[in-house]
Amino acid sequence: MRYLIITYKTGAKGQISEEMTVSKKLRVNDIQTGSVILDFGKLDVVKASMGGKVVPKEWERIVSYYYEHYAATIERLFLENGWELKKADTETAENSEESTAVVEVNDEAETQSA
Repeated sequence: MRYLIITYKTGAKGQISEEMTVSKKLRVNDIQTGSVILDFGKLDVVKASMGGKVVPKEWERIVSYYYEHYAATIERLFLENGWELKKADTETAENSEESTAVVEVNDEAETQSA
C-alpha cells in the first residue's frame, strides 16, 4: 500500500465521521472525496483540507497528528514503501506534560521506483 486516505463525512444531524483507508493507487473518487491524502512513496501530502478549507501541506505536522491515532498503519506504510523508521528519543517526551510519538524517517533508505 502507498496512500493513506482520510475522509470526513457530515451526517444528517451534523455529526462528523472519519474514515481511514489505505490504497495502492489513487483513484479519481479518492481525490474528489478524500480530505487528507498522504503519499508514503514520495513522502508527500497530495491533499489536505478540513471542512472545505485547504490547510498547509506540512508533511511532518500532518503525519505526526495522524500517527497518534493510526500508529501501526502509518509505520506499516513507511516500511512497505522502503523507508527505515527510527524512534525519536522518548526521554524528553516522557518528562513533558504533552507526550507525542515522533517517528523519524531515514532518508538514506533505498529509493523505490514509482
